[in-house]
Amino acid sequence: MTLSLPPSPHRFSEVECEAVYRAIAERRDMRHFLPDPVDPEVLQRLLWAAHQAPSVGYMQPWRFLRITDRALRQAIHCLVEEERQATARALGERGEEFLRLKVEGILEAAELFVVALAPGRERHVFGRRTLPEMDVASLACAIQNLWLAARAEGLGMGWVSLFDPQRLADLLRMPEGAKPLAVLCLGHVETFYPRPMLEEAHWASRRPPAEVFAENFWPLGVPGWEEDRGLASSR
Repeated sequence: MTLSLPPSPHRFSEVECEAVYRAIAERRDMRHFLPDPVDPEVLQRLLWAAHQAPSVGYMQPWRFLRITDRALRQAIHCLVEEERQATARALGERGEEFLRLKVEGILEAAELFVVALAPGRERHVFGRRTLPEMDVASLACAIQNLWLAARAEGLGMGWVSLFDPQRLADLLRMPEGAKPLAVLCLGHVETFYPRPMLEEAHWASRRPPAEVFAENFWPLGVPGWEEDRGLASSR
């Protein structure tokens, strides 16, 4: 017998809840863009959403660089292309399949951002003494906020991680200690993919819930909870 519990008094309206869940379900890692410019007011709302992200110890480690110089954009594209080729070689027998995938929209998207971790993060001990990588987790939350807000505004976004971080940092004159973690392509799209692109391309599929959710103790002998041997994943 399932108990029916009353909703929280702080719950959003039904329409508002549906909108939140729809944005989550229909968010896509986009690679195909239209050249149409993004409304500056919309762009400011998206950046506001990114900056509202939670962060461990309230450290707010994210730094967003908007790339408006066309030569810089081209240089970033070249770095990504070099890493794309290196990744194909590292994938071995899946290399040719990987090269057929469109993995970025750097030259097509209306807006391009590089998101980096700020220098001096070692000063932030709260929540990071045993888990220093929580600065990365905090930055990822900011990107996800931006992603969901972009989808709600009808804009596509793609997260590109194919680059050498030190070379990108040098290109953008970042100080020592800063580390770029994402190149974000943002803009209008003709249509959103009905499913994640890597599912559409049969590169990987979303795991069933039983492979990622459990209770109390790590389940032994369950697919997804044993060592993952060379499986690709999809954002």
